Amino acid sequence: MCDEQTRADALQALRDTSFFPYWLDAPERPRDEPALRGSHSCDLLIVGGGFTGLWAAVQAKEANPERDVVLIEARSIAIGASGRPAAILSTSVMHGLANAQRLYPQDMEILERLGKDNLDGFRETIERYGIDCDLEWGGELTVAIGEEGLADIEKEYALYRHYGHDAHLLDEQAVQREVKSPLFKGGLWSKKRSGTVHPAKLAWGLKRVALALGVRIYENSPMDNNAEKDGAVLVSTPRGSIRANKVLLATNAFAAGNKKIRKRVAAIRDRIVLTEPLTESQLAAIGWQNRQGIYDTRTQLNYMRLTADNRILFGGRLDYFFGNNTDPDEDKTPPPYLRLIDNFYRTFPTLRDVRFSHAWSGPIALTTRMAVHYQHYHGGRMLYAGGYSGFGVTATRFGARVALAILDDEKVPERELKFARTTPAYIPPEPFRWIGAKITMYALDTLDEKGGWRVPWVRLVEFLGFPLTPK
Repeated sequence: MCDEQTRADALQALRDTSFFPYWLDAPERPRDEPALRGSHSCDLLIVGGGFTGLWAAVQAKEANPERDVVLIEARSIAIGASGRPAAILSTSVMHGLANAQRLYPQDMEILERLGKDNLDGFRETIERYGIDCDLEWGGELTVAIGEEGLADIEKEYALYRHYGHDAHLLDEQAVQREVKSPLFKGGLWSKKRSGTVHPAKLAWGLKRVALALGVRIYENSPMDNNAEKDGAVLVSTPRGSIRANKVLLATNAFAAGNKKIRKRVAAIRDRIVLTEPLTESQLAAIGWQNRQGIYDTRTQLNYMRLTADNRILFGGRLDYFFGNNTDPDEDKTPPPYLRLIDNFYRTFPTLRDVRFSHAWSGPIALTTRMAVHYQHYHGGRMLYAGGYSGFGVTATRFGARVALAILDDEKVPERELKFARTTPAYIPPEPFRWIGAKITMYALDTLDEKGGWRVPWVRLVEFLGFPLTPK
């Protein structure tokens, strides 16, 4: 827990904070499209206006410009998970190399190739359509917290080199030349095909592209019901309905209330704080001239990056609210962010006087695989694609492409891989889910400092399928 002085400093730093995602608090935010009204029909209906839905819409129209595609969004484009993340870009389509190795060792070579191709396609799309989204290619840096984190870095380095990444192992002096922090004892810098992006600007850009390609978009149009009828799927919204030949549910954690989906998906919350723009002297104190996206090796890991206007985004601190609550009032108040700010102060002690302009949280779709999976409904006419709990800004493009192939029954090689043919393990229902989550979050918060019973508990949870600590 934070000491009294740290608590007081953190509360002062949060005094004028907006508890709303910085990315969405921007003048570039476009006006909403009108809500769906009346009866409509289409070939492909996409439910959800985040990255998965937007990438699916764009790719569907690029593949077949004559295809009639409709996208409905419950609120505004990017208002969900796509407007909240750190948006550190990665080639991984399975939540990181170590996670992919854990799940699909037999498919690693092809998954790595597909991931690199996906990232290249991601970049090519942005450049071809002129999407202005503050894209930077500084690479991805994993830093060892303390001497005990060095072994994790070395294992990750071996994986990166084995699969052909431009990866560099940094000793303490080298990592301090990149980013100055008393906690960083080593690092792994993957220099190519990685960087950072403004996620909301990217989503808004994809919306513009989708509209230009002929996609019909309706915002503030939540799906109320869906049912199979006369060889199609009938979807109703508060003021309208759509008869679609095929439906893609691109709702990620926001579908965790569905009876079938919630058996495999839990809406775990992630938290982020964002500083005010740093001064030149503050920037000089920490270095970071190459502007990498950073992850660390804490048990409750933190991640961090710079924005275009030189704010530090600092995230982590997972939590869970009973019943998959995706919008708890508690996370719009300072207390849930105090421990996160304590970690920020430990990481950057020279910035202890900085204030935080924004703080926010939101649900991520946690499964035992921590990566995309597919669930089939209405005889295969409707498909759920979700389960992203990290690296989703780029992985959603890949997940959407495979989802379209499944819906259209295209015989693409990706469909033969294990990830496309299987689903994650079941997650216990309430109240066991809430009890287990709370014990686990507390254990992760205090594992590095106290050990004890926390170690066998975390190992048990990992045995059940959740990879909580570095291997």
